[in-house]
Amino acid sequence: MLSHEEEAQIGEEKEVRKEDQDRINRFSRLHSREVGVAETLKTKEKEKEDLEEISNELELADDDDKVPYKIGDSFFSLPVPEVQDLLSESVGKLNEDVSSLEDKLGELRSEMQDLKAALYGRFGKSINLEA
Repeated sequence: MLSHEEEAQIGEEKEVRKEDQDRINRFSRLHSREVGVAETLKTKEKEKEDLEEISNELELADDDDKVPYKIGDSFFSLPVPEVQDLLSESVGKLNEDVSSLEDKLGELRSEMQDLKAALYGRFGKSINLEA
């Protein structure tokens, strides 16, 4: 049940100004980017987790063994220490990527929060920005 104030607020429609529409459009674009960045982040985190698991498994292998390592579309038999170095480099690169994506996601969410506050402040419950 709505209070009298809420009913009055819903009842009085506010005119959507160009500035408001620009904010709504900006929010929508940011939301689309947020979804894409979040999916990429999830993929990178899974890839990093997989590489760390492989690296842990290789610690049990004999240093004289050769293991297949994929470079591009080809597999090469490389000594375990060399593969561990390559995996370590890959994990390091993924850590940088994950950190960068987390920063980007934080920036997007911060700007979206600011837009939400401004739009909800203007339109109250008559606008829905939840995705």
